[in-house]
Amino acid sequence: MARPPRRSTAKAQLAWARTVLAAEARAITSLSGRLDATFLAAVEALHACTGRIITTGIGKPGFIAQKLSATLASTGVPSLYLHPAEAAHGDLGRVVSGDVVVALSNSGTTEEILRLLVPLKRQRVTIVALTSDPRSPLAKGSDVVLDIGAIDEACPIGLVPTASSAALHALCDALAMTLAWRRELTPDRYALFHPGGKLGRSVLKVREVMRSGEANPLVKASARVSDALVVMTNTPGRPGATNVVDAKGRLVGMAKRPRTIGPDELVLSAAAIMRETKVDQLPVVDARGRPVGLVDVQDVLAARVV
Repeated sequence: MARPPRRSTAKAQLAWARTVLAAEARAITSLSGRLDATFLAAVEALHACTGRIITTGIGKPGFIAQKLSATLASTGVPSLYLHPAEAAHGDLGRVVSGDVVVALSNSGTTEEILRLLVPLKRQRVTIVALTSDPRSPLAKGSDVVLDIGAIDEACPIGLVPTASSAALHALCDALAMTLAWRRELTPDRYALFHPGGKLGRSVLKVREVMRSGEANPLVKASARVSDALVVMTNTPGRPGATNVVDAKGRLVGMAKRPRTIGPDELVLSAAAIMRETKVDQLPVVDARGRPVGLVDVQDVLAARVV
């Protein structure tokens, strides 16, 4: 990579920054041609894992290994990051038979990882290596080897891990997301692991926030307005409306031709209906038209989906 002239100028610096991005983009793009049966073997090893997926690496690959573990865990795959240096001093006890170890090392010669190979083999775990040298000691000691190829780093001296780190990171994402696709990850299941985040709230179901049971106000169609007011006043949470039902318990009104929603629909959908119809309460009905709950605008706000 040629060095830019007059490094103090803004034009030269921007030009150099663009060469960095281009180099990293090439490194990532080059991986597509390397995906073959070996990649599928790695996916199968992770899919067939009966224990946890242990990621390990040191330095820049170590941070990427931590990100891979976090991504796997967020999609419902039990995983943890194992620091290779700490592993040699007792943390190897975190690994048990049935686990799969994913080891990241650009050179494949990282001493802290190499000293773990024999102990890991004794534990009868599968080792998947991600490296740029398929002839390295790490590659030779692993069951599956994903080769990122020789990559020119995107730095002025050609030494700082940049393009190779981008490639390792991208390959880890490809591995994790292919596994998620293979496992048929659904938004509902993904939400289980993100109950406090925006992503989890975005797939929150109406049944999880609606007022049901004693908190679901109900009056018969024959009831007087005064009766309805008593129900609203005595219902926990004191809702500003009540569901009106016929003799068979089916919703006939809360207003004329009330809009309704099902318990398995998204809270986001309930919020949209409330905005559209300019109401603060929305009846929740089952497949037979019976009101099984009530969503109040305060419930939507408390769920923080809007």
